[in-house]
Amino acid sequence: MKGRKIFGALEPFDKVWRTGANSATVIKFSDDVTIEGKNIPTGEYGIFTIPNKNEWTVILSKTSKTWGAYTYNEADDFARFKIRPMAMKDAMETFTIQFANVKSTSAQIHLMWEKTAIAINLATSVDEQVMASIDAAMKTDKKLYFQAAQYYFENGKDLNTALAWVDEAEKADAKAPYIRLWKGKMQLKSGNLVGAMASAQAGLKLAIEQKNEEYIRLNT
Repeated sequence: MKGRKIFGALEPFDKVWRTGANSATVIKFSDDVTIEGKNIPTGEYGIFTIPNKNEWTVILSKTSKTWGAYTYNEADDFARFKIRPMAMKDAMETFTIQFANVKSTSAQIHLMWEKTAIAINLATSVDEQVMASIDAAMKTDKKLYFQAAQYYFENGKDLNTALAWVDEAEKADAKAPYIRLWKGKMQLKSGNLVGAMASAQAGLKLAIEQKNEEYIRLNT
């Protein structure tokens, strides 16, 4: 900012902004995503915006190799989104782009500068990919029992399947306190309080033997 007024001054309202400095800002997706409800295919896009006091227009352009917005052409737009800006309590000195509220299938892209922020909603179909990967792995000799059980548990899949897989993981590595921890969580969710307590106690014992402070705390 360097003491300057930004939006409505240095960056005028209702004019296309490169959304950064020098070369146009670029975002690249390795998989198809959904942004603000619109399907965005795998690829690289230039990010341009049109700031306004009450509403911003966010643009994904098919052209990403440009200097600033000098050669911006609306005909190259792939998608546009209308976003209401939010007022921040404290000023952001340096223009910042970040991913926030990151979950397994969604996140937000935040653009922040001065006392203005916008949040762009991003979603993925990662669940379909993970489930397909699990199905494929379970048909091989290297079955990822623990990782699959953990994913099922955390994402509301079949709990009985998760419990069966965590049992197999426990057989393969009886000395892992983290497996006992997650088995206990699954047993607790299933209503097996006695089993959950036993798993936590076994995990705690292993963690104490291994002097693993993290899993001493977690199993406790």
